[in-house]
Amino acid sequence: MCGIAGWLDWERDLTRESGTVRRMADTLALRGPDDSGVWTATRIGLGHRRLAVIDPELGRQPMTERGGDDGRELAVVSFSGEIHNYRELRTELTTRGHRFRTASDTEVLLAAHREWGPKAIERFAGMFAYALWDIAEQTLYLGRDPLGVKPLYYAEHPSGLVFGSEPKALFASGLIRPEVDAEGLVDVFTVAAKRPGDAVYRGVRQLRPGHLLTVRRGATTARRYWQLTTAPHEDDEATTVATVRSLLDRIVGEQTVADVPLGALLSGGIDSSAITAIGAAALAADDRGPLATYSVDFAGSEDDFRADALHVSRDAPYVRAVVDHVGTKHSEVLVEPASLLAESGVTLRARDYPGVGDLDVSLYLLFREVRRHLTVALSGEGADDAFGGYPWFASEAERPSGSFPWSAGVKDRNAVLSPELRGHLDLHERLDARYREALDEVPYLDGESGVDRRMREVYYLQHTRFLPFLLDRKDRMSMANGLEVRVPFCDHRLVEYVWNVPWRLKRLGGSEKGLLRAAVEDALPAEVVHRPKSGFPVGQSPEYLESVRTAVSDMIESDGPAMRLLDAGTLRAMVRDQAWVNGTFTPPPILPRALQLDDWLTAYDVRVVL
Repeated sequence: MCGIAGWLDWERDLTRESGTVRRMADTLALRGPDDSGVWTATRIGLGHRRLAVIDPELGRQPMTERGGDDGRELAVVSFSGEIHNYRELRTELTTRGHRFRTASDTEVLLAAHREWGPKAIERFAGMFAYALWDIAEQTLYLGRDPLGVKPLYYAEHPSGLVFGSEPKALFASGLIRPEVDAEGLVDVFTVAAKRPGDAVYRGVRQLRPGHLLTVRRGATTARRYWQLTTAPHEDDEATTVATVRSLLDRIVGEQTVADVPLGALLSGGIDSSAITAIGAAALAADDRGPLATYSVDFAGSEDDFRADALHVSRDAPYVRAVVDHVGTKHSEVLVEPASLLAESGVTLRARDYPGVGDLDVSLYLLFREVRRHLTVALSGEGADDAFGGYPWFASEAERPSGSFPWSAGVKDRNAVLSPELRGHLDLHERLDARYREALDEVPYLDGESGVDRRMREVYYLQHTRFLPFLLDRKDRMSMANGLEVRVPFCDHRLVEYVWNVPWRLKRLGGSEKGLLRAAVEDALPAEVVHRPKSGFPVGQSPEYLESVRTAVSDMIESDGPAMRLLDAGTLRAMVRDQAWVNGTFTPPPILPRALQLDDWLTAYDVRVVL
């Protein structure tokens, strides 16, 4: 994985702007610490920061394709991510007469574009974002993987557009400035309700997952090349279980390909444990084992842990069970509570906007330690979304909430907003509107009704709203450390199949993710197969909670920029709430986010436009 950036301009000569393009790319240096490159022509400049994973010696970028008798340049690409089926595509392209000078998937992408044109993207399985400039056509193609694992932002300006892996690259062009309007503030004050394509900042867009953007002089068009397609599921139970396992074996096998050290993230839950077991088997088959695994916990969690609906048990005993059963080389990363607030600014700058407090920081610190030993790590992210792992799946089947399930219990969203902001923004109204918009997109099955219809909606909301929130967090925290994290459960071939499996089969045996558990039960110890869903560890240390309390109190008294948007009385009441200060609960999520909001408005010089 890498960082890409670029500038298209139909009026300015960009051969004179290589310094600007390099500056844009260099904002992404953490994503690509191994190499950098810039390619410019009259109308376009492409920048690249490389994390070398496949063919480290010859896979440098931006990469050009040459052809014809004179060896002229035909196309150039700046590519981030991995095409996991590139070996299969390379074989097919070789039979069609293409010759390769590297072993990289980037060169396969260029050859595929030459062979199949813009439709080549439909053949890619993987996680990727790319900018390809077709020199003969004078056309720019921006492409993003089906599930949106890799980010790609862009913003139009009067004579073209700028783009990059993160918003900071766009701002470095000098053509776009950080501004946020009411719709962007909805994304700041809520979780996982962002419309596909929205990007918090005014005038900045994300290329939607499964889309290809084509930019020609005078015309910009977006084509959706992949989407969830609804059809009756005709496989019986045994076939369904076997198909899921077969897909996982194939996908994980593809994703263990790397020319650098590779390992896995392990929590002791069914998702990461399944990937660990299958990945370890794939490495062993190639005589590349044992698999290195990493888990995270908080120092003092034995005393501080308190179970709740999303965190039912500590990970450590289950991690040990998997390590002993599979035979991995394991390391535990311990997070010190004092670092949670201290590193908050680092994670803010990784995201480019406020995140989710200690959940970001602990993940960032895990990835930082993993990167000292590995370049690539496999993750179980996405299994809950495909197979139904969160508590709200079962509750929605019994009592539909009529809202985004993960936030249906929030009572007064507007209480934290300042009186002035409330005059411009009603979070309840905005979220209700977004929820209705999302339901209008759902591809229902003809004749589907009742529980099956509602669960179709919930899974759609999960894939298009909640999962992007998780993938964005994973990408930013990992790439801020130069670590590539692969997500086999987000391979579109698996997602396509499981999408049409009925709710009763996904909940096989009456348990959440029952289908997944059945598919991998032969590879794992029984206690792990039957362990209920337990979320990513959260900071429950009284010291951390007290530090948040003090920091928020200081922010209120100093009347920082965030206080123009926040209600001081509501924040003071949250700070005084001894339930969370004493460690009985984690702090209300708004408190760490409020601190980052204050930092963000200052550090990015954000202009609020209402």
